[in-house]
Amino acid sequence: MREAASRAVTAVPAGADFQPLSAPSLEKAAVTMNNKQEKQQTLWKWLSNMKLAAGLLCLLLCFTAVGCDRVYVHPFSLNAINESACEELERLAQEGKKTFVPASIESQTTPAYEEDVKDEVRLDSPSLSVRGRQKLIYLKDFVHVLGMRFYSLQREARQGQNVLLSPTSLYGSLASFYLGASNQTAADLQGLLGFVPPSGDSNCTSRVDGRKLLESLRTIESLVKTQDEELLFSKVFCLFSAPGILLSQQFVHNLLPSADAFYTRAVDFTNPSEATKQINAFVEAKSKGQSKHLLTDLDPTTDLLVAVDVRLAANAKKASWLKEPQEFWVDSNRAISVPMLSVTGMFKYMTDTSETFSATEIPVGKNVLLVLLQPINGNDLDKVEAKLPLQSSAWLENLSPRKIKLTLPEFRIEDSSDLQEFLADMKLPALLGKEADLSKISDTHLTVGKIMNKAFFKLSSDATHQPEDATAQEEDSVPQEVMLNKPFLLAVFEAKSRAMLFLGRVTNPLQEV
Repeated sequence: MREAASRAVTAVPAGADFQPLSAPSLEKAAVTMNNKQEKQQTLWKWLSNMKLAAGLLCLLLCFTAVGCDRVYVHPFSLNAINESACEELERLAQEGKKTFVPASIESQTTPAYEEDVKDEVRLDSPSLSVRGRQKLIYLKDFVHVLGMRFYSLQREARQGQNVLLSPTSLYGSLASFYLGASNQTAADLQGLLGFVPPSGDSNCTSRVDGRKLLESLRTIESLVKTQDEELLFSKVFCLFSAPGILLSQQFVHNLLPSADAFYTRAVDFTNPSEATKQINAFVEAKSKGQSKHLLTDLDPTTDLLVAVDVRLAANAKKASWLKEPQEFWVDSNRAISVPMLSVTGMFKYMTDTSETFSATEIPVGKNVLLVLLQPINGNDLDKVEAKLPLQSSAWLENLSPRKIKLTLPEFRIEDSSDLQEFLADMKLPALLGKEADLSKISDTHLTVGKIMNKAFFKLSSDATHQPEDATAQEEDSVPQEVMLNKPFLLAVFEAKSRAMLFLGRVTNPLQEV
């Protein structure tokens, strides 16, 4: 599939209303927005800076159908609202919105509107339609571009520390607010999600269907869990609103399938310290004690706060513990002793053309790939991070199988990020600021507080025996040795869609979470 993508050029079927998303179209969109408010100017300036990446995405992404027939569909048309859906949206608007007041966070009973949707959207790979797979192929690159941008901001804020985020989770949080946005706020969010309208038209069919985006993201997450009991994957989504605020039933219903468990509760934000304690306790309880200390503070003027917790625990298959702890160099002057794993097998491997870093790909589940990047030839992690490829396909290209003896630390890494801080760092603080139009969430003018995304990844061993004696191996099959004994990067991909689930940096395997 990847080879087909590299040979093909995206085209729009005859009669389609949408044109390919090219670099010139992004420039034109940016010029148009220059005459609007300052926040729109900043957003489109950022999008214009991404024009090369966007153009490449549309050139490289396609789908190969059965046999040699190729089907080329523009990502906008795959996710756009069609005319029949426009009519339905207009009918619902005329009927008026049904609303409800969330139950208090202190309530001991489960509200009638709240349900566990753990298995509601569980999908097996064979059940995916051709169109559904096309959506995943296109969407994963938009997820990757934003994820890389967010990662660069997080690593700057956490220099010298472990870093972890979930590009799919962060993208899903933006898509959730897009579902609740109207007018210019919706248009700005749509652009940030990567779907720049092919023309200046403001009609319904120039909009992306946010439900389709969340459905595709959930399909990716479902593929991670499909028939794989060795992996522990979970996602909890919590929506907190101020007491007495009426929320749209339709908006909440559209979000229900976006996580294993979804909760909507009311919190009195005017007492920040108490509200922080209540939210932390609630999230910890709903995550079965796994997610702790999500918040440290909050703004008392908050009307709406989001907390998402996504977790993945995986095993390096057939890996064994080394008898003794090994040195791990946290920097050039200090080494610590850490438990290490060792595994020998056929893994995919590459070094970049400038020989700055190497990449090793190992499966950690039936549909999950772990890619480990480490500096080589005396280079440091900062230089490696500066060379990270923008396109997600580049992470998995040029890898070739070879026999490798991989030694790496056992580690668990956890990190929290506030999407509002990312937007502020990107010079887009007004996007979900006090003037944002979120009328599809509530008729009350909402002040959005923190949009917390917590990510957790753990890698351990599925074996208890010691590794084989290296001297017992035949001379002609001596594996290449790859040892991760200094800071390295990791990326976790869903194997079928190649979507990036986690992206992180391990500077200290023993750093407290």
